[in-house]
Amino acid sequence: MKKLILAAALLLGGTYAHAQVKDVKHVILIGMDGFGAYSFPKVENPVMKQMMQDGAWTLEARSVLPSSSAVNWASMVMGAGPELHGYTEWDSKVPELPSRVLDQYGMFPSIYTLLREQKPTAEIGVIYSWQGIGYLFPKQAVNHSVATHDNDSLATAEAITYLKAKKPDFLFIHFDEPDGVGHNIGHHTPEYYTQVKKNDELLGKIFQGIKDAGMWENSIIILTADHGGIKKGHGGKSMDEMQIPWIIQGPGVKKNTQVKNSVMTYDTAATIAWIFGLKTPQVWIGRPVTEAFK
Repeated sequence: MKKLILAAALLLGGTYAHAQVKDVKHVILIGMDGFGAYSFPKVENPVMKQMMQDGAWTLEARSVLPSSSAVNWASMVMGAGPELHGYTEWDSKVPELPSRVLDQYGMFPSIYTLLREQKPTAEIGVIYSWQGIGYLFPKQAVNHSVATHDNDSLATAEAITYLKAKKPDFLFIHFDEPDGVGHNIGHHTPEYYTQVKKNDELLGKIFQGIKDAGMWENSIIILTADHGGIKKGHGGKSMDEMQIPWIIQGPGVKKNTQVKNSVMTYDTAATIAWIFGLKTPQVWIGRPVTEAFK
């Protein structure tokens, strides 16, 4: 029955998102928890800034409300906001609202679902530091998943090992920082900016791992976040809480280009689907960020 529900949604309202990119075999999505776009002018992050030079970017992408973790991580991979997918809290484990549509896994359809259905042999991985991510993707649709329990260095090492061993079609890597520093010490602090620098160093290691795996020339990489923050928290409506970085690089992506159009976090899933040429369900409201591509 659940398969029929999703099939009906696809057939009645879905649109084909035809890939416009040649020679892309892999997409790596890297999400950094609590990483506010406000920090960019104030932090030493050469890898991220080089990524901006080599690709397209905006520092004005927005989270959904509330500007909290689970609701935004869900939106990022589910192509819609909380009104539709139903995850509404920072630590949602199940939808607090009934999901508008269910897939064959009993969840709101995500990029994982679309890939498994339309590219059945795809290698799909999720490596995450915050255990809450584990409630936001269908385990049955994923080949490889590892929770590293708040250890971003271990998440980096696991990701590099997996990249070299399996060369995944799609990999989502989640970092728990700088959110922890934001909560414990505060946003807009020297310690927060130091943590972003550490994240930047880990990002550089992942980039080297992609190169060592022989995937660099065929990979699109997206770097983004769930939310920013103010003082020692987040969840509100200030721009420091809601504005997040959104950076993309790889084959077919424009270089050194600022994306001027609106980007919402649920546009990330739509962009990944577009890159892979996947048909998206009508219930998704995300739009691919085609402005970033040649």
